[in-house]
Amino acid sequence: MKAELRSLPRSLADLVAQHLVASGRFLDDDPELAYQHARTARRLAARLGGVREAVAITAYLAERYDEALTEFRAVRRMTGNHEVLAMMADCERALGRPDKALALTKDKHVRELSEGTQIELLIVAAGARRDMGQTAAAIQTLEVPELTKRTRAEWLPRLRYAYADALEAAGRTEDALIWFHRAAGVDGDGVTGAAERAARLEGLEFTDLDEDDTVVDDEYFEQEDDLAEQEDDLAEQEDAADELEDAADELEDAADELDDAADELDDAADEQEDAVAELEEAADEGLVDTPAEDDKPEE
Repeated sequence: MKAELRSLPRSLADLVAQHLVASGRFLDDDPELAYQHARTARRLAARLGGVREAVAITAYLAERYDEALTEFRAVRRMTGNHEVLAMMADCERALGRPDKALALTKDKHVRELSEGTQIELLIVAAGARRDMGQTAAAIQTLEVPELTKRTRAEWLPRLRYAYADALEAAGRTEDALIWFHRAAGVDGDGVTGAAERAARLEGLEFTDLDEDDTVVDDEYFEQEDDLAEQEDDLAEQEDAADELEDAADELEDAADELDDAADELDDAADEQEDAVAELEEAADEGLVDTPAEDDKPEE
């Protein structure tokens, strides 16, 4: 994408890049807004394959399948990127054309695709078979060695979920339950909802509370706010107490230093006293001459 942007004037490239960044930022939370940013980028630089791919993906996520399909075709023509085949086939399904979706899953470039894209094509193909009332064929489409593969690839829970879903549609509830559990076992983020499907088959229900069913107790939240304020005040008091303790420790250290200095002064005084005492003893013994009266300096 950077290489493509370098083909544009600097100011235009910066503007296109800003819209692409914004598109990516809103992709998960607001696909429609992401699509609008990508479409603006297309208006500014329609000849860039990366821009057309951004429009295609955002249109697909915003459920604008007709436009997404047109853009994906442009991407293949402009860039030679065939990894978009799975999304193209899914668009055909969404537009009510399962036969065209199946045709895309048999495209001559399928063998060149990454493993993940090939698995996604299998899932779409199985969905198209079910759209056509061919549930048994859908199950058979998904019975591939990859179902039991030991991998952390993102496609594995989706593949197992699609297989379990097809089994349930065929009335094979016990088999479906097994595969919903297997899908949930590799779906750490719970993206597929396989655990919920398994629970429902086992007679359990997950209850989602809607806003209309949720009673909000204002007094409870006020108490929560008061408690939070009290905790903040307590934290401030604890911080102040810690500061006082630190100051007290510093004062104690200073007092210890003063005591050490006083001890050193006392030791020095004792040494001086000992020296004076030794001189006096020596004078008494006559070992040290004392100045004579005549030798004393005149005043």
